[in-house]
Amino acid sequence: MRDCLVLAGPTDEIYSPSALDLLTDAERGRAAKFLHEDHRRDFIAAHLLVRRCAAQAIGVPEDRLTLLQHCGRCGPGHGRPYLAEAPELGVSLSHSRGYVCAAAGPGRVGVDAEHVPAGPLKESLAAQTLSPAERALVTGNEALIRFWVRKEALIKRGELTLDDLHTTDLSALPLTGLREADGPRRLEWEGRHLLEWRTDSGVAACAVTDRPAALARSAGSRADRPVRRTCDEGVTPA
Repeated sequence: MRDCLVLAGPTDEIYSPSALDLLTDAERGRAAKFLHEDHRRDFIAAHLLVRRCAAQAIGVPEDRLTLLQHCGRCGPGHGRPYLAEAPELGVSLSHSRGYVCAAAGPGRVGVDAEHVPAGPLKESLAAQTLSPAERALVTGNEALIRFWVRKEALIKRGELTLDDLHTTDLSALPLTGLREADGPRRLEWEGRHLLEWRTDSGVAACAVTDRPAALARSAGSRADRPVRRTCDEGVTPA
């Protein structure tokens, strides 16, 4: 493959109880620790979707792929994901309250999705996330979360840490004019490819890849459902 693939959709369209059979013991153990069933379903759906995304990207069955994670400080079980059968393939996943997405492609890959909070600007998150130039542009949570998902995707690529958020300046990238009806938007920033989109359910999402990416709505768990093409977990902003 030459380019990157991104799949996204509501958890209810992707989740299947049988997906647990595809997960590793470590993933099943993490899923069992969620206190709320909705969060557990999001986790399982995202871990299923990243396998499906990688399978479509490299042309192998999703049940032949083993998703592993390793943290440099804590060891296996969490951290940046990779595939045992294709460690050279970049993979990433995200879930946010009933919505999941995943990305796969050559090189480094990062994807993040977050719901845009209602109400006034979340000042504490803005102080943590935004550079001075970005803060001058942000008046509401829509723009704030747009910056957040871009930077969280960079974190998932291994390029940033949480301590780097407010010193990384993405103010040259556009903030306005992104609606679900418009489809995904492609941007470039310092040699990286950004693919970002917005849903009517209030989710802002962004994938950052080394090569251009295409976004498709996931076909879900039912095999007869067609794909409609439109062209670590990370830290949840609390």
